Amino acid sequence: MDARALAALIARAEAVLARVEAVLPPAPSPPDWKAAAFRWRKRNGRGYLQAVAHPHAIGLDDLVAIDEQKRGIDRNTRQFVNALPANNVLLTGSRGTGKSSLVKAMLAKYAERGLRLIEVEKSELVDLPDIAEQVGERRERFIVFCDDLTFDAGEPGYNALKVMLDGTVAAAPANMVIYATSNRRHLLPEYMSENLETKHVGDEVHPGESVEEKISLSERFGLWISFYPFTQDDYLAAVAGWLDAFGVSPANSAREVEGRTRDAVQWALQRGSRSGRVAWQFAKNYAGAAGLKRKRPA
Repeated sequence: MDARALAALIARAEAVLARVEAVLPPAPSPPDWKAAAFRWRKRNGRGYLQAVAHPHAIGLDDLVAIDEQKRGIDRNTRQFVNALPANNVLLTGSRGTGKSSLVKAMLAKYAERGLRLIEVEKSELVDLPDIAEQVGERRERFIVFCDDLTFDAGEPGYNALKVMLDGTVAAAPANMVIYATSNRRHLLPEYMSENLETKHVGDEVHPGESVEEKISLSERFGLWISFYPFTQDDYLAAVAGWLDAFGVSPANSAREVEGRTRDAVQWALQRGSRSGRVAWQFAKNYAGAAGLKRKRPA
């Protein structure tokens, strides 16, 4: 092919590429790194970090009856913010007891020291390597947060998370950890039939392969933090804390205390649950009925 024909071919190829580029969606804008919180989003197959304008701010003091859990996650997060060794964290246990609120409280406490939060949906966990690539060279410290995490067998996000936690040839960036919450400790449904795989070797019990596989994911989180159902005293303490957060004045008489307690217990009985979330909902309803506005984020 002579030079003239080659030049004509290149010109035609460039024209075709120009027409293709004209109909392709534009690349997402660079992240607003001034933001404290982000969501991982997809547009036309491209992932990007979307800044959250108004993150849900929760103070540690607003969360009651989980003091041990607060100490555990606060210590790990403080180490992480200080560029010291820190673990990926799995928060598991009863619903409504403050698992996700505790993660948000870490952002509220440490955002001024460079902590950032990236919320990722379970379906987008396959993009964890892309997220790591985007944040790996930043000075900030990033918690990748996946809330209410459970898997069914064969979901693509399961293997992606497993590899990112521990198992890829490329190490995760030092400025990124993963915090996840779940009502299931092993993140996968457990079936009676799997117990039949259990073997007894002498006095020892050896779980079957199916159980071992399910345990293997949660074991890759270096820190487990467990949450338990609230007692009635825990629930009423949470009610008192949230009433104060919403600006409700303390009760002036034993009769008023008794009335509030009765209403709070009735509220929990109607929902079949005593938890921090139910306490927050009761306080919100009580303050709204009284025409009050909350005096601090709640």
